[in-house]
Amino acid sequence: MSKRYWSLIDSPFQKFAAWVDDEGRLLRFYLRAAGAAKVDPEAEKNSRNLAEVQRQVTQYANGKRRDFDFELAAEGPEFDKKVWKALLTIPFGTTTSYGAIATKVGSPKAARAVGAANGANPISLIVPCHRVIGANGKLTGYGGGLPLKRKLLEHEARVCGTRLDLFG
Repeated sequence: MSKRYWSLIDSPFQKFAAWVDDEGRLLRFYLRAAGAAKVDPEAEKNSRNLAEVQRQVTQYANGKRRDFDFELAAEGPEFDKKVWKALLTIPFGTTTSYGAIATKVGSPKAARAVGAANGANPISLIVPCHRVIGANGKLTGYGGGLPLKRKLLEHEARVCGTRLDLFG
């Protein structure tokens, strides 16, 4: 197994935590910094190895970046990986529903399974699960909490010069 590094990631939204391997591939991005040191006790805390993650998150927060440019190395079941790949296709500043993602991955009746995969996303924000909302247009579950989900969606709408439209 390769060496792993982690660091806290500052943002105006809140403090996050991220992990990379020795090749710089992003392994995890957590929306909450609390307890981060215990997530992978063998990972070395090293902000230099996560400087690129910090740089891109800062650019996103400043409205200078709409897509992240990382090699991702998330672990999970194949269905979850299909969902995470589909999440990467949701354009910045827009939202979609769990049902639409289910259809996109070829399982149109699997909206709940998509919700579970969305909730298991180990690279939140970077793999934009915050852009998925309920079929009724309501904000639903988010690992960082609904206030953060709303804040991220409002940020993206502001950068796009639009108002938050949950089905834009």
